[in-house]
Amino acid sequence: MRRILIIDDAPVIRKITRRICEGLQFDVREVDSAISGINVCRENLPDGVLIDALLPNQTAIAFVKELRALAGGAGPRVIFILMENDVGQIAKIMHAGADGYILKPFDRHDIMQKFNA
Repeated sequence: MRRILIIDDAPVIRKITRRICEGLQFDVREVDSAISGINVCRENLPDGVLIDALLPNQTAIAFVKELRALAGGAGPRVIFILMENDVGQIAKIMHAGADGYILKPFDRHDIMQKFNA
């Protein structure tokens, strides 16, 4: 079973995303911060990460840079969750090492498309 890590500070978004991912047969782990997310990745790298672009304390961009620096950190697909289609922000996340992004509100098809690509 593929493992996915959800990183979002909003409990409702984590719950919705978890349900979608479990329906797609992912083994799901969720955390509420980028710091917790990098700690999870140090313990056991997931196959994919869905991360909110707007996180408190440590930015999502800092998370993906730190993830990519880990041994094996190039492997997980990292998909950012964005509120709007901001070309500047998209360029920054892609330059940092993200594999793509989805816009809120997203659905099962959006997640399936990003992780089956």
